[in-house]
Amino acid sequence: MKIGFVGTGTITEAMVKGMLGSSLDLSRITVSPRNGEIAARLAASSPLVEIGADNQAVVDAADILFLAIRPQIAEEVIKGLRFRAGQCVVSVVAATDRAKLEDWIDAPVEITQAIPLPFVAERAGVTAIYPRNDAVAAIFSALGSAVACETRAEYDLLAAASALMATYFGILDRATGWLADQGMPADKARAYLAPLFLSLAQEAVKHGDTPLTELKEEFSTKGGLNEQVFEDFDHKGGSGALIAALDRVLARIKG
Repeated sequence: MKIGFVGTGTITEAMVKGMLGSSLDLSRITVSPRNGEIAARLAASSPLVEIGADNQAVVDAADILFLAIRPQIAEEVIKGLRFRAGQCVVSVVAATDRAKLEDWIDAPVEITQAIPLPFVAERAGVTAIYPRNDAVAAIFSALGSAVACETRAEYDLLAAASALMATYFGILDRATGWLADQGMPADKARAYLAPLFLSLAQEAVKHGDTPLTELKEEFSTKGGLNEQVFEDFDHKGGSGALIAALDRVLARIKG
């Protein structure tokens, strides 16, 4: 498997790290020299990784090509490259739809979009892809798991949901800060809350067939403290603010 990365940022580094530690049958990974520090670090990590002379050299060397470019410069970079007919191209460019990519690419290629998250470095990520592509799904399955979307609408919805990561950490930060304001050392507060959040996420995964409303009830005593906090959150606009934020980010993704 000959893989190339145009764009050498944080997500590229995470994917390459995950691939190198996986069971994938790799013959070569070629990365662009755009970010010299990250490219050099990846090349030093394995003899399978080489730095291409430029972005075109990466395209030429790859059977499966990842476009990991900032959306602000994606059009300029992609239009300057020559692709091969039938080449497998995986776009991880945020908020950039297939129609634009097809217009920018100068050959009939197989385009798959993907939303890899930083956790792929530890092969613990879940990655949404569209449309279904067995080769691409196999790569991301080796980096954790892959969810193949049947429609563009499904993919856009998961892209919007991926924007909840900062909110997750923000809630953890606010709760940790509240404990610290009450006099508890912040490191002790975090040492308690972070594993608590982790355990709750694991419960949701482990009981994947159980409706989330049932899990909420299971972890709430009638008239108890958990029920009180959720009702305050819900009745005082928390749920409405969350849904409105997701609506806005979905509108942004759809353009």
